[in-house]
Amino acid sequence: MDQDQQKPKSSPSLSQRTISSASWNIASSAVQVLVGVARTWLLARWLPVYVFGIYAFGISVVNLSGVVPNFGMGGAFLHRDPETEHEEETARAHFTLKLIFTLAWAALLAIFALLFTEGETRTALLLLTLTGSGNHLTQTPRLILMRRVVHRRLALIQLVDVLLCAAVALGLARGGATLWALLATDIVTMVLNIVMLYFWRPVWRPRLEWVPQRIRYFLRFGSRNVLAVVLMNALDRVDDLWTGIFLGKGDPLGFYSRAYTFATYPSKILATPINTVAGGTYAELKGSRQRLSRAFFRTNAFLVRSGFYLAGLLALIAPEFIRLGLGEKWTPMVNTFRLMLLFTLFDPIKATVANLFIAAGEPEKVVKVRSIQLLILLVGLFSLGFWLGIEGVALAVDLMLVVGIIMLLALARAHVDFSPRRMFAFPALALVLALALAYGTSILPAVAGSDWRTGIVKTVVFSLVYGGMLLALERRQIIEMGTMAIRLVFRRTGG
Repeated sequence: MDQDQQKPKSSPSLSQRTISSASWNIASSAVQVLVGVARTWLLARWLPVYVFGIYAFGISVVNLSGVVPNFGMGGAFLHRDPETEHEEETARAHFTLKLIFTLAWAALLAIFALLFTEGETRTALLLLTLTGSGNHLTQTPRLILMRRVVHRRLALIQLVDVLLCAAVALGLARGGATLWALLATDIVTMVLNIVMLYFWRPVWRPRLEWVPQRIRYFLRFGSRNVLAVVLMNALDRVDDLWTGIFLGKGDPLGFYSRAYTFATYPSKILATPINTVAGGTYAELKGSRQRLSRAFFRTNAFLVRSGFYLAGLLALIAPEFIRLGLGEKWTPMVNTFRLMLLFTLFDPIKATVANLFIAAGEPEKVVKVRSIQLLILLVGLFSLGFWLGIEGVALAVDLMLVVGIIMLLALARAHVDFSPRRMFAFPALALVLALALAYGTSILPAVAGSDWRTGIVKTVVFSLVYGGMLLALERRQIIEMGTMAIRLVFRRTGG
């Protein structure tokens, strides 16, 4: 019998299932990032700019309003309580509520699309509402697998999904499709989820059940979590939504959305393998302040040094990268792309610090910080966005992120001891010097004049200066952080 369907009596231990699940997730995530980068790059070369703006606007509306069908009920399903002790009955109650909430959400969103949008924007919003509804209704079997700590099927779904979506999108784009090259990926994802969870060796068969006590539990638990979900979705999507409404759903949002996407890929590469294990590591060490402080510093110091390197290098070679890699039509987003690289610097740190509060049992502190961040973001969008366009939007997002990081690090001092100067000073000094020398070298007459030549020279000089300075200033610490990162990943992957 499929281990995804039912755990047999001789099922693996929790630790074995955790290691197996982590290994599948990390391998799947690595392939997703690599294939995702290639797909995004090729589609950016082949499709018009405005298409990405229309698609980004539709996705933003669907994801931001997705709090309605979710309503924090996933956490209620995973949380062990007397009302959720019986898996089958819990699944029936969850699916019943999920169906009601999803149908109401889809109806309201469809009415909004028909009344307030037109043309390709309406098409995108209606299609994304349909596919989003299908994906929402597959959440119950997903949660069953997560509750059992059996992630093999989920990782395989993600792996197959990214490969199929890349093949379909690139094939349609080469055949002349524009918006449908992007929308087709959502159809593929919905169909794959339904088939792999409900039809192919089904994890669970949908059933409806209305037990007032269990239904009240889901609604009560969800109402406590819904604010955190709303804030997280808003911080992720409000900038896209605001840009589409006030600056335009075509080229402006197209440039902004691609700048954001390419700027955040490095943080995904850095953050995914580290954050996969950081939360569990912090939870294990929360009783020992000294050991927790050491793990917290080494984890975040590694992310700072690697993040500063990637952000600095990409900011330096942005003109060459965009002209050679994406094409001349994307050159208007150079400044926005450079500004968004602050995400590469700080976004991975944000996640690991949030993991610290979750491990300490204080998630309300993250909610408080997110509330302030959202206020800063909204003020920044209206004050800078109208004035500077998409560059102003990028600045507003950067300001929101930096303030959030400062607040989270300040609050973290209640649980860990660390030196901000020791964490940031040397990599910041190495970054400034490497940028200055690399740029100065690139404008020499013998180097300037060719994008390929200047790009290569910038990369080599920056890498040598940055890496050399860090090795000279903190050789022992660099070796310790590298060893720590390798042990973290291989401990969780069973390597």
